[in-house]
Amino acid sequence: MLTFTIPGRELLEIKHLVLDFNGTIAVDGELISGVEDRIHLLSKQLEIHVITADTNGSVVNQCSELPISVQILGSGDHTKEKGEFVRSLAVTVCLGNGANDAAMFEEADVSIAVIGNEGCATSTLLKSDMIVHHINEALDLLLKPNRIIATLRK
Repeated sequence: MLTFTIPGRELLEIKHLVLDFNGTIAVDGELISGVEDRIHLLSKQLEIHVITADTNGSVVNQCSELPISVQILGSGDHTKEKGEFVRSLAVTVCLGNGANDAAMFEEADVSIAVIGNEGCATSTLLKSDMIVHHINEALDLLLKPNRIIATLRK
């Protein structure tokens, strides 16, 4: 569990990290350099989930050595499915970039939009608590939560 308090908000005892795959932790279906090491470090404190439409069909292969659960979307409404998945979990941080991440951002306790090589959908950006330029910056925020506190304090 990752525990911290953001002044002006309640104590957060984060149990889950939910990651989008393509555009967030992967580009063109391949993990971004540095992500694997950070996921291994974060898995000591959090249950990590990857939820994806798996556009490139590579998530299972790319994540097979990582301490995570992989959820491949199966419905016709990926936005709703991602939101329902996050709602089913306890206290959660979500990272994503696509339009289908907007509902999971609404359900998350902390949401971080990643503007990577694929950009970020405006609908998701507007529902985020924080915005970063690279996935490793987002994961580093969780490794050093005082950065989150400094940005989100009221």
